[in-house]
Amino acid sequence: MKCLSVCFAVFVTLFISACSSDYKAPAANQAADKKSEEVLRWEATAKNVTITRDNWGVPHVKGKTDADAVFGMLYAQAEDDFNRIERNYINAMGRLAEDLGEDEIYRDLRMKLFIQPKQIKKQYEESPQWLKELMVAFADGLNYYLYTHPEVKPKVITRFEPWMALTFSEGSIGGDIERGVNMARLADFYGNDMANVPYPTKSMHSPDQLTSEPGGSNGFAIAPSRTKNGNALLLVNPHTSFYFRHEAHVQSEEGLNAYGASTWGQFFIYQGFNERVGWMHTSTYVDVIDEYAETVIEKEDGLYYQYGDEHRKLETRLIELPYKAKDGTMQQKQVTAYFTHRGPIVRSHNGKWISVRLMEEPVKALIQSYTRTKAQNYDEFYTAMKGLTNSSNNTVYADADGTIAYFHGNFVPRRDTAFDFTQPVDGSNPATDWQGIHPLEEHIHIKNPGNGWIQNTNNWPYSAAAEFSPKKSDYPAYYSGTTENYRGIHAINLLKSTTDFDIDSLINAAYDSHLTGFDVLLPPLFKAFESLPDSDPGKASLREPIATLKAWDNRSGVDSVPTSVAVFWGMDLMKAVRNKARAADVSVYTYMESMASNDERLISLKSAVDKLARDFGTWQTPWGEINRFQRISPDIRQHFDDDAPSLPVGFASGRWGALAAYGQNYGQGETKRIYGTRGNSFVAAVEFGEKLKAKAITAGGLSNDPNSPHYNDQAEVYASGKLRDVYFYADDIAANAEETYRPGLR
Repeated sequence: MKCLSVCFAVFVTLFISACSSDYKAPAANQAADKKSEEVLRWEATAKNVTITRDNWGVPHVKGKTDADAVFGMLYAQAEDDFNRIERNYINAMGRLAEDLGEDEIYRDLRMKLFIQPKQIKKQYEESPQWLKELMVAFADGLNYYLYTHPEVKPKVITRFEPWMALTFSEGSIGGDIERGVNMARLADFYGNDMANVPYPTKSMHSPDQLTSEPGGSNGFAIAPSRTKNGNALLLVNPHTSFYFRHEAHVQSEEGLNAYGASTWGQFFIYQGFNERVGWMHTSTYVDVIDEYAETVIEKEDGLYYQYGDEHRKLETRLIELPYKAKDGTMQQKQVTAYFTHRGPIVRSHNGKWISVRLMEEPVKALIQSYTRTKAQNYDEFYTAMKGLTNSSNNTVYADADGTIAYFHGNFVPRRDTAFDFTQPVDGSNPATDWQGIHPLEEHIHIKNPGNGWIQNTNNWPYSAAAEFSPKKSDYPAYYSGTTENYRGIHAINLLKSTTDFDIDSLINAAYDSHLTGFDVLLPPLFKAFESLPDSDPGKASLREPIATLKAWDNRSGVDSVPTSVAVFWGMDLMKAVRNKARAADVSVYTYMESMASNDERLISLKSAVDKLARDFGTWQTPWGEINRFQRISPDIRQHFDDDAPSLPVGFASGRWGALAAYGQNYGQGETKRIYGTRGNSFVAAVEFGEKLKAKAITAGGLSNDPNSPHYNDQAEVYASGKLRDVYFYADDIAANAEETYRPGLR
């Protein structure tokens, strides 16, 4: 296969040389007699890069060096969706208000409490030379795209700088910051400094968490002992918002050969595989963020906070917050922010100022994110994981040697368990400080369990490998902040009952239609119905919907009427009891399963049946008439239209146990139908062996340009739950190539 790769590279070089007269010169260069040193550098790098687009539009980027490949990777990303790249960075750097206006000022403030360009630039200068070269290539690739596409008008960032890569280094977009700092409470604390700034409403910063699709992902690893071909298998199944990540294949002559999904603007494959190893990240619930109740003392020369027997002065920083005013002009607010040695003050509570501490290691995080993509075996991957900076994720792993493994979290602060860190702890007591970071050897970890499979669905790690799972009693409580979920139960039932997996049966498992949540939610509803006397006037009206649900096999599908009834009933009941669940300090699912009254269950069923009839003409409406896939807008926040073309989707929300999760995070109430915005966004199934085999799918298509043939060309196969072949080797790429070009010469 190495020979094929070399031959293909030679073929591409000869092809481009022979056809160079057919390529258009960069538009911005045509009238220029002299070129800057920077442009000459970009063009020299572009000569070392080829991009081959396959028949699905997936870019296969190849460079002489890793830096060349990064240059091409970012250029290809920008071709497919520059808008999302820029949005990710203006969000990461706290500059959204410069584009979207004053409503986003508090979101920007939240980011700027942690992302400070002066510090980031210093960290860039102190980075290893090889990493600096990659960061320069990242910026060059994007700047060369803008140079060769003068018709593209950035909203905020007209020039990318290498240091910017450090503002978005770990995979998620400010994930820890967004989880750790409540924007409304931040506004309460700093709002007096920003008169007349709109207060952040729920619609500004988050969807309704009970009606929108839950976040999370699925990762499965299957050992050779349970596969048909004796090769390890890996399922890569992130549940993100649609079009959140970009699918690509990136290669260099320095050993880079990674395929998978990257969040727009990243220069590393975030979830994916190379020829030898594969990695899937699922959101973790390890406690990595802590709050401290600070005792603040006012003195003549400023504010101090108590720390043991000493008074430490609060650091102050003036944070500038530019924003676009309603008249289109740029205006600015300023805030004086306060910091302890742990981190910024983000709110007040019971007369105390609350500071927050979270991981702030962008250089280490970027090194870890990149180096794991080049690992060739378990030991090399384990070494990369010793970076301890993947703070938001668990990792499911498999490789060509037959090793499967699971890493629960990666950044775990060591704490004194005498304190309850689920609540703000006493900041004046030095004993509440972090006591270092747990080394990887002390983490929850599984390698080659005897059962032959590993799963994680954002559930706790204590069922990840059946009876070979770690024991909860062996670890501090802060190692896992969640329990089992319906998707986990679903995954375990499938994996334990299959002993001869291949790539196709793994895909079938990933798309299994059983909604395990209704296994436990429906029986109490049936009992509630049976408890009604025959004389009850409401019993007759519910008899047929109950009969429909009783006859159901709890599997979703486009033709399934009971799926429609069950989902609408479940959502109505969830809304009806959520406040009671909160008051009882239990999850809404626990309340629905065992604490809801008969009346609450039956009233919600009546409400669901009525809503179906009102919106769709009959309560006996198949799920596929309601649950749809539609892509008619290139906007980051799409709009939907019941009168526009759409496709039926048989999947359902992960909240009910659907492994192929599909749900709506925004636009609810604007249409009668449900249009997916989140869930299965990128899926890949991988078989490792002498030769890698993989299949994948991306929601909609690779390009965000409605005029591109790859804007919506994957919609039908996506909605059907079928995956297409991945072209990983040179001969397959050549056989399915749509076009090959160098950056700037397309």
